Amino acid sequence: MFTHEDLAQMQAQSLKMQGWIRQQTFSPEMEKTLRRFSSWEVSELILKVNQSTLRGKLAADPSLPQGLVEADGRQRWYTLEEINELRRRLRIKGNDLTPHREAGKRAVRVAIANFKGGAGKSTVALHFAHAAALDGYRVLAVDFDPQATLSHSMGLTDVAEEYTVWGIMARDLIRETERINAATRGAESGAALPQRKLPPSVTGMGLGELRVTDFIKPTSWPTIDIVPSCANAAFVEFASAQYRHLNPEWSFFAAVSRYLDALPADTYDMVIFDCPPAIGYQSMNAVFAADMLYVPSGPGYWEYDSTTSFIGQLSEALEDLSRFAGLVPAGTLTLPKAFQDVRFLLTRYEAGNDLHRAMGEAFGKVFGDRVTAHPIEMTRAVEQSGRFLSSIYEIDYRDMTRETWRRARTSFDRAYEEFKGHALAAWAKLEDET
Repeated sequence: MFTHEDLAQMQAQSLKMQGWIRQQTFSPEMEKTLRRFSSWEVSELILKVNQSTLRGKLAADPSLPQGLVEADGRQRWYTLEEINELRRRLRIKGNDLTPHREAGKRAVRVAIANFKGGAGKSTVALHFAHAAALDGYRVLAVDFDPQATLSHSMGLTDVAEEYTVWGIMARDLIRETERINAATRGAESGAALPQRKLPPSVTGMGLGELRVTDFIKPTSWPTIDIVPSCANAAFVEFASAQYRHLNPEWSFFAAVSRYLDALPADTYDMVIFDCPPAIGYQSMNAVFAADMLYVPSGPGYWEYDSTTSFIGQLSEALEDLSRFAGLVPAGTLTLPKAFQDVRFLLTRYEAGNDLHRAMGEAFGKVFGDRVTAHPIEMTRAVEQSGRFLSSIYEIDYRDMTRETWRRARTSFDRAYEEFKGHALAAWAKLEDET
């Protein structure tokens, strides 16, 4: 017989193991820190300039960041802040090294979604966020998944549920109810319209007074912030059902979209959502707020079957939201919901596996050019990155053979470059905000 006390004891034991893992992975202060990047990585993989050209630029201008020089003088190591300063100040053949940003537009939003567990959603979200940061973009990650894998991988382990998506939705309920009540009081009809009342259990939490920035936490990456999640945020599905009962007029699915609309348009370049493995209140907020839907899937039949079901159920759920048509729930998005782009990305792919190749062909026959050309390959380095809650970009290539590290990085680089191309195309289609 096992009771709640037994489960609590199991959790306590697991938390001790989590602490030990963090000691092995993070700094002695139990905080995740971002490593420096070698001059080889900076020139060839990040800035994509010739190494000798970079050395010449550094020698010609001592005011440029010179990095941390190894004792033998053969290699320099740079922080991401130093890399971004090099990107801003260097010109190669007259070309600027800063990434393209759509002028006058808010950040492009991408939902990484599929309700199949283990499809690689958090892995893809983590790697795309890190790759975008190395590319010079400012990224906001939003963790919708109570499993909080993305939050933990970003170094956040002590998160209060008030500062998660649940808090954003509860805050939105309070503010939207106030707005709706004010609108009914201002109606010109002769009859008095009923006012929606929220109980003290909702209004007394102080969430209505929280600022937009209160939900955003910094990470070990200087150009990546996150709206984190935690296990206690799992009750958002139950709470949201109660909230809808308290105010049936509340457009629950637009809470996060309204929240993001309140951010200044030029705060971030990309917003990446890591969605939970289910279609519910949180995931509907993610897909409604997203400009682009990226669907990762493993290369097996059951993953293909689950992805097919996901697309069908998501279609039905979005169709149900059409009853809110005529309501303008967010400043930049309306109903019926339309994505700028939808893509399918194969993960854990092995090119030498006959089944994987066959399933890749099946995906292509069904979804056509919606399937990305570059899958995420399964390598030993990818497995190791998942084991230590780090992306391949965070792992020092000296911790394994450079070829093993390079193969894994190349796979993610190719997938990211394709992702960036689609994201930039979607970004260009957004309405101007300024």
